Amino acid sequence: MTKPLLVIDDDAIFNGVLVRAFARRGIAARGATSPNEARKIIREGAPERVVLDLNLAGTSGLALIPELLTAHQDCRIVVLTGYASIATAVDAIKLGAMHYLAKPVEVDAILAAFAEDTPETEAVIATEPMSVNRLEWEHIQRVLQTHEGNISATARSLHMHRRTLQRKLAKRPSRS
Repeated sequence: MTKPLLVIDDDAIFNGVLVRAFARRGIAARGATSPNEARKIIREGAPERVVLDLNLAGTSGLALIPELLTAHQDCRIVVLTGYASIATAVDAIKLGAMHYLAKPVEVDAILAAFAEDTPETEAVIATEPMSVNRLEWEHIQRVLQTHEGNISATARSLHMHRRTLQRKLAKRPSRS
C-alpha cells in the first residue's frame, strides 16, 4: 500500500481542492497548510510524493525539501508557485525537487510531473533576451530567496522601500 500524497500549501481552499482532485483520481492525499503541520505528518510517516507550495505564509517552502528527503530519500517533490522565477526553479531542483510548476496548474500536469523519471534539466534557450522588467523580477526573486522570504531584509538589500518591494511582488512577472 502506498502512502498518501502530501499537499503542502498555506491556501486552505486550494489545498482542499487539490486533495479532493487527487481523491477523485483514486489517489489518497493529505493536506497540510503550514510547515509545522507538514512536519507532524512527515513524522507520522514520510510521504513518497509531495506537492509543495513555494511560499508558505511568508516563509520559503524550499526549506522543507531537505527534511522531506531526509525522512524518505526517494521522496518525489513537485514545487508549485504563483510567482515563478528561474532563480527559485533552479534552487528547488538543486535541493532535490523533481519538478517546478507555475500556478494555476492542472492536476493532470502535477501527476505527469510525478510520472517523469528524472527532473527536466534541459534549458530552453530563448531567441530574444529577457525584458528589463523580467530581469528585475528574476533579480528580486534571487535576493528574496537569499533572505529566506524576508521582505524587510530583501528590501534593505535592494535599497528599496519595503512597500515598493511588496507592490512589485504582488504583480505577476513579465513573460519576456
